[in-house]
Amino acid sequence: MDILHKSNIALHIFSGSIALILGLIALLSKKGFKFHNTSGNYFLIFMSVVIFTGLIGVFVYGRNAFLLVITVLSGYVSFSGYRIIKLKTNIPKIFDMLVALLSLSVLIYFLYYFKSIGLFWAPIVTYSGAGALFFIVTYDFCRYLIPRKSYEKYRVWIYEHIYKMTSAFSGLLAAFIGTVFEEYQPHSQYLPSALGMLIIFGFMIYTYRKGLIKMPK
Repeated sequence: MDILHKSNIALHIFSGSIALILGLIALLSKKGFKFHNTSGNYFLIFMSVVIFTGLIGVFVYGRNAFLLVITVLSGYVSFSGYRIIKLKTNIPKIFDMLVALLSLSVLIYFLYYFKSIGLFWAPIVTYSGAGALFFIVTYDFCRYLIPRKSYEKYRVWIYEHIYKMTSAFSGLLAAFIGTVFEEYQPHSQYLPSALGMLIIFGFMIYTYRKGLIKMPK
């Protein structure tokens, strides 16, 4: 491998490792306060580097194309999770819709192209990742149909933020464990995602029972 490729891999691994630590800190820290917000913001920064270097690895160097599914999924939920915590509304935004459609287009291209050349992976991993992205993009368009007053009154955006940011973390964790413990695939890839769903439901139930989290202005 040339020096640029090695540098891209090193940056990808380093950024992914830091992002995992920051994501774990954000999950464990008190929600809505400075420490949580700061660790979450830095998680997004390092996550952006992970996604960028991952895309370079796939499209420039043709490495581990399967990870494109997780990269696109994690990238989109990170973006959407950040946007919803900033906007706190379901008023349609052209920029958000374009990013959703672009993410979906990249995934459709991936599924079509690699299937056409005869490359297949464990269906439980491939289609669960693709299905998750289809689900969240479909929801992001359907939420515009929710009456705005109801959406903001019941602070639905909190639940969206929980789902999307935890999904981004679990996607990153799945990519990390799936790569490190490659001999245990596909279990090493889908189990971290399954754990992520349990965490999501746990946080949502906790949030509902405790009353809506009071986010500082």
